[in-house]
Amino acid sequence: MTSTTDDVTGSTDALGYEQARDELIEVVRRLETGGTTLEESLALWERGEELAKICRRWLDGARARLDAALAGPETDDETGPEDDA
Repeated sequence: MTSTTDDVTGSTDALGYEQARDELIEVVRRLETGGTTLEESLALWERGEELAKICRRWLDGARARLDAALAGPETDDETGPEDDA
């Protein structure tokens, strides 16, 4: 079945977190359901691995941004009001 292989080999360059997560959920569902050939299962597995890496990169980036945002105000708060007194 060519459509199954085409479905799992799309471009990952421009995927956002939600898109990658949703596609990963679908890949897992298809693998758990079964009924695919060995080649299709391998293609699904490989696509799932790619999608998981994309999700991890987005989450790592979000964590870094959140850490930076949380660190910023603490630094400003520590030097701001006390220097005015």
